[in-house]
Amino acid sequence: MTKAYFDEEVEASAAPRGLFQHSVSMNMRTGFFTETNMTQSAKLFRKFACAAGFAALCLQPALAEEKDPAPATLADALKASHPILETRLRYEGVSQDGLSNDANALTYRIRAGLETGAFADTTFLVEFDHVGDLVDDYNSTINGKTGYPVVPDPEVTELNRLQLVNKSLPDTVTTLGRQRIALDDHRFIGNVGWRQNEQTFDAIRFQNTSFGKVTVDAGYIVQVNRIFGEDSPAGRWDGDSYFVNASLPTPAGKLSAFSYFVDVDQGGGSASSKTFGARLAGATPLGPGKLAYAGAFAQQSDYGSSNLDYSASYYLLDGNYSAGAWSAGAGLEVLGSDNSAAFQTPLATLHKFQGWADKFLVTPAGGVKDLYAKASFSAGDAGPFSGIGFLAVYHDFSAESGGGDYGSELDLQASAKWKSLGLALKFADYQADGFSTDTQKVWFEINWSL
Repeated sequence: MTKAYFDEEVEASAAPRGLFQHSVSMNMRTGFFTETNMTQSAKLFRKFACAAGFAALCLQPALAEEKDPAPATLADALKASHPILETRLRYEGVSQDGLSNDANALTYRIRAGLETGAFADTTFLVEFDHVGDLVDDYNSTINGKTGYPVVPDPEVTELNRLQLVNKSLPDTVTTLGRQRIALDDHRFIGNVGWRQNEQTFDAIRFQNTSFGKVTVDAGYIVQVNRIFGEDSPAGRWDGDSYFVNASLPTPAGKLSAFSYFVDVDQGGGSASSKTFGARLAGATPLGPGKLAYAGAFAQQSDYGSSNLDYSASYYLLDGNYSAGAWSAGAGLEVLGSDNSAAFQTPLATLHKFQGWADKFLVTPAGGVKDLYAKASFSAGDAGPFSGIGFLAVYHDFSAESGGGDYGSELDLQASAKWKSLGLALKFADYQADGFSTDTQKVWFEINWSL
């Protein structure tokens, strides 16, 4: 099956539509590292210290048995450090009804950092992003060019990740600091790696495999560092958010159960909610090929600072059959509504879902039904190019409540590699039929990483 182009380090496997494989003067006023957030940071560090200290005391015998009595030195850890270096150049063009100007954005991203080797079972990672533009005929959300369509890739230079990863507790990986988090198919929590400035989280996260085949992934988030950058009023979300995701491999596929408690101070609580659900994703041989499938259900209601009063459902049914170089599939994803409020996933990698034109980043009050069909072809290698692939997806959108039509969208993509470069060409055409406006988008992207 041809996999859509998504070049972040985070794996996006088992996505409902199978669309994504995914692939100084620094301003430090961000997240854990601002004076205004020191109280939140202190609370987080205290919680980490208490939890780690208590666990270390309880597990001291196990640690004594399993630990190497002669750990690597700090010098060895520094010698084992490796650099992080990535670049991305992207053109994005947007034509949108209702705006007299078309957007033309030629932007680039340079990501640079360093990750050390392990000392005392702990590694350290620091990483910075710089996003700039070569052609700026677009509304970046902070450049004041409101006569153009939005391309949310503002110029920024900021800390992307700063984290400690510790493996001293048995069967546990603890990550503390500014980090990338992507759970399951990114539908509820993701890193939005498609945009130039990815989404990261100031958080503490525990990943534990002590319970047989069950993996428990739990964390506490004090700040969401969003794609709009620190200069945007929408660039940082503060609050107290928690997540627990437990997964188990079964003969039918990976079964996940999750609970997400999102409490955001900004926006009058419109992004705050609690969600409980489950997901199953797997594959089975069928005839000459393979049938991949995914299903999910979740229930969401108001929580924390939310001033809403609702209880809405989410469900997904997806199937994809592949044989040889070809694959085809279809699915239905529904985000419900209740009491004039709809099921929202504000921390998701939203570009992956409901069309690449990004018309449903915020679910309409009537909810949304997305009935889609997809087909792909893996062409292999040709001339200097390798991994050539093509993908087409068609969406039909309607309201979950009331049944009114919203519109339809056609998405097309071609991707390949040339030596060490990743290449992608994408197109999205949204045709409005009661919601938003006709919009066409085109992208051409070149990626390189060390």
